[in-house]
Amino acid sequence: MLNIAVIGCGYWGPNLIRNFNELDNVRLSVVSDLRSDRLRLMQKKYPGVDVTLDHNEVLNNPEIDAVALATPVDTHFELASIAIKNGKSVFIEKPLTASVTEAEELIELSQKYDKTLMVGHTFVYTGAVQRIKRLIDDGTLGDIYFFDSVRINLGLFRPTVNVLWDLAPHDLSIMDFLLEGEPEYVSAIGVSHFNTGIENIAYISVYYPNNVLGHVHVNWLAPVKLRKVLISGSKKMVVYDDVEPDEKVKVYDKGIFLDDNPDNTYQKMVGYRIGDMYAPKLDGTEALRFECAHFVDCVRDNKTPLTGGEAGLRVVRILEAAQMSLNNNNQKVDIRCSKKLPTMSRLEKTVESSTLSTSMAAL
Repeated sequence: MLNIAVIGCGYWGPNLIRNFNELDNVRLSVVSDLRSDRLRLMQKKYPGVDVTLDHNEVLNNPEIDAVALATPVDTHFELASIAIKNGKSVFIEKPLTASVTEAEELIELSQKYDKTLMVGHTFVYTGAVQRIKRLIDDGTLGDIYFFDSVRINLGLFRPTVNVLWDLAPHDLSIMDFLLEGEPEYVSAIGVSHFNTGIENIAYISVYYPNNVLGHVHVNWLAPVKLRKVLISGSKKMVVYDDVEPDEKVKVYDKGIFLDDNPDNTYQKMVGYRIGDMYAPKLDGTEALRFECAHFVDCVRDNKTPLTGGEAGLRVVRILEAAQMSLNNNNQKVDIRCSKKLPTMSRLEKTVESSTLSTSMAAL
């Protein structure tokens, strides 16, 4: 029986609590939060679970094997470090840390103490993203040209982090999982409309080798909720609409081709391919349930998580470079040198892959 504790039961913590509580051979031992009203609610729902206002009781409890953190990003490094040093594996909600330096130190710490470190990149575990990954890997889409995503809605405004650090990790984690190769440059632009110094809209461009371009638009100030990803390949194109209730992934047999006839010196003829569209059947298992089960499996068997510390570091590296670009009027940042970038202060910031070893069917 694996004993797990959850620290933080605000917006996302209750979802972790529910999923860990429902897993076989897992005991949700303790839930911690700074608000007694939240703890009373959790105790009412899960009467067999202990609650505490003091997270140190969790971190210092030798009977707890693993800790899940659903706390603000500026607390991740300190809490996770203490947990790992006390012999516990750690699951951390996105983003992994508030800086590249912190992420690198956490990875080194987890390796030193031989503990599992995993980040909550939940969308990687959806049936939709897993299916798109297979379409890329088996060559169905051909060579990838671009990844374009939009994640907008009205609110939820965060008091300590901007929209970039709040929403963009979702799309950046999807992009990191789907696209091969390390990005070379990052640029970003954003605006704060309410004199808070916290940007509520941002656009991020990520430049990969071979002219592959990633683009992410995040916004707290939109009249509608959109969660959409477009991926263009040389053979086919994909639209992933997470708001769509049924056909979340649609594959389009569309594209262009150029007539490279050497006799046509002054003009290249552009042709358009317009074929069929189909929506593949997707696994409907709740992504967070799959993710929590994967974490437990990795802790038990000492396996490398699909979204381990390195995946979290790659996303934080893009976020930190994007923040630097945003602070410098959209200046392009060479992410290949990001380890040499000076660590930004909290005020400035406002804040290898293994296959999934637990099958969907086993859940």
